[in-house]
Parts: sequence; C-alpha cells; structure tokens
Amino acid sequence: MKRRRNPYPGVSTKPDRHGKLRHRLRRTMKGRKVDAYLPGPYGSTEFRAAYEEACECARVAGRRAQPSTIAYLVEAYLDSAAFRILAPTTRSDKRPRLDWIKAAIGDGRYARMQPRQVEALMAKKGGPEASNRLKKDLAQLFRFAAKHFAFSRPNPAALADSYKIRSSGFHSWADEEIVNFRDHFPPGSQARLALELFLGTGAARQDAAGLTRANIRGAEIYYSRQKTGQAVVIPILPELALELERIPPTRLPLLAHGRPERPYTARALGALFRRWCTEAGLPDHCRSHGLRKAGARRLAEAGATEFQVMAFLGHKTPTEAARYTAAANRTKLAASGMAKLRVIPRTELSNLDERLDNEGM
Repeated sequence: MKRRRNPYPGVSTKPDRHGKLRHRLRRTMKGRKVDAYLPGPYGSTEFRAAYEEACECARVAGRRAQPSTIAYLVEAYLDSAAFRILAPTTRSDKRPRLDWIKAAIGDGRYARMQPRQVEALMAKKGGPEASNRLKKDLAQLFRFAAKHFAFSRPNPAALADSYKIRSSGFHSWADEEIVNFRDHFPPGSQARLALELFLGTGAARQDAAGLTRANIRGAEIYYSRQKTGQAVVIPILPELALELERIPPTRLPLLAHGRPERPYTARALGALFRRWCTEAGLPDHCRSHGLRKAGARRLAEAGATEFQVMAFLGHKTPTEAARYTAAANRTKLAASGMAKLRVIPRTELSNLDERLDNEGM
C-alpha cells in the first residue's frame, strides 16, 4: 500500500509534560534550520498559517532582494524578531499588506522615497482606512530601516498626510440590539454563549476562541490578550454564568464545534458570529468587536473610571478607555444640565401660551 504523503513535512506532534499535544516544526530549507512550535489544532487555519510563515522565512533567507530596495526592507522586516513576536492574528493580517507594498514599489530605493510618493501610493488603495493603514505600515518599515540599516532621513511616511475619517471605528452595540440578539437565540445556544462572552469579558475574537474551562477560576475568568499579552481578570456576570452552566461537562473549549468538539479559529468565529447577527436581523455594522466596545460603554455609563475600563479591555494604557468615560461623562453632564432647566418655577412661564398665540397676527 502506498504511503500517504505528509502534508506538513518536518512537523512532529508530542505531548508536553502537562500532557498537552504540541506541534513542532524542525526542518532545513535553503541551508537554514527552521525550529518553531506551531499553534492551534493540527491542520487548523492558525496551524497552517504559522507553518507557511515559518517555511517562508527560510525561503526569504535564500532569495534576498537587492540591498537598499524596499523589497529588501520588507523581507528583512518579515524575517526579524520584531515581526515574529507579533500575535499570530496580527502577523496574518499584516503579511498580505507588506506583500502588496513589495509588489507595488519593491524595486524602488527606500532612501529616495518622498512624502508625495507615499501619498501617491496611498491613493491607489481602496478607501481612506486602507490608505491610512498603508501609511502606518510604511512608517513602521522606515523606523525599522533607521534602527537596522542606518536610515537617517526624515520618515517620509510620517510626513505624508493622512486621510480624514469621520468614524469612531467599530459600531458599539446599542442596548436594543443586544436585546434583539438575546430574543432571537435561546439560552444554551452557541450564539447566546458567544454574545455573553464578548459582552461580559471584553474578549476580542481571538481571545474568546481560545477560552476553555481552565480559564474559569471560581467566580472569575482569567486570560491573557493575544495582541498585547496583557493579563485580564473579569468577574463573571450573571447572564454569562447562566450560559456557562449549560455547557456540557465533557467539553473543554467554551465555544466548540465538530466531533470531537474542538475550538474555533479566530477567523471562523468572527465569520460565524456575523452570520448569527444576520439571522437575528441586525444591521451589517453589528460585529463581535462591537460587543467589546458595548461592554466598555456600559461600564463607563455605570460610573467606572478609565482605569477600570482599561482593565476590562485589557489595555496597557488608559488612552482608549478615556474615550468611553469621557463620552459617558458628557452624557451625564448634559442630562444634569437639562435637569436644572426643568426646575424653573412654572409661574415664570405662566404667560408663555399667550406670548406664543399667533391667532391675532
């Protein structure tokens, strides 16, 4: 019988000292040794992305572009520790954008690039958000060049003009939208559990996808944000507690699919939640990240400080949290101010009806 070809050469799977299976890639490519642990279940989207990335690093090392070109700068950054230490989801999102830059202007000399050329390249992207993201990626590449290749000129991307965006980012769910979702999906459903996890813990989709029973300790949920590494400790709200109690006792991941049950990847969970929102009749702007913002909004409206909101979001600085508390404070101040107008004695307005009578005009 012909032996089946291994789809992932160099990968071995062995249990660690805690009994957890770990996938390790050890392979020599283009004269370079590759040794890396691969995340996620074997063959999952996250696993495949990490495998291809590790192999691509070895391929890049064997086919460097011409020194001093933008393509060379992109390849050097992709092969650097600065890129490798990024969260897996951040790397998978950033890589295609850097490949686009390499294909578009890879032959150019980065030392000669001017702000006007950055702006011309930004104009080729598909909207203001994508253009500003390109500007940010280029600015990061030039900072990398200054650190590693003695690039001493002013950063041309930093000097380029950004596009003005009249948007507050992801839509923060309104209370009515949360109620509509709960009314559509019954208690005990995966959709209902996902909503309570996003709303009650502030977890991003990549964090929520990785939550298991091991993250629950008493009346709290513990996890570390994949994007920043920040530790988060969240008391379990009553609505979430009821859903957690309905999880089958034999299931380890909080959100799971298939037989045997296994966790979702971050992308799969995001796509599935979008489908659930559509089924519930919610607008297209309702997404999982908007529930994270709604959780922060509810805290701010309840009087939480920016540091308390910061702890909920898992941020390292209070800058983003301050936006929620500032908005909540403005609402309270406006309500308080209008309340003062309501206490004006009625006698002072006794002739208002006569003054507004237009019949004699």
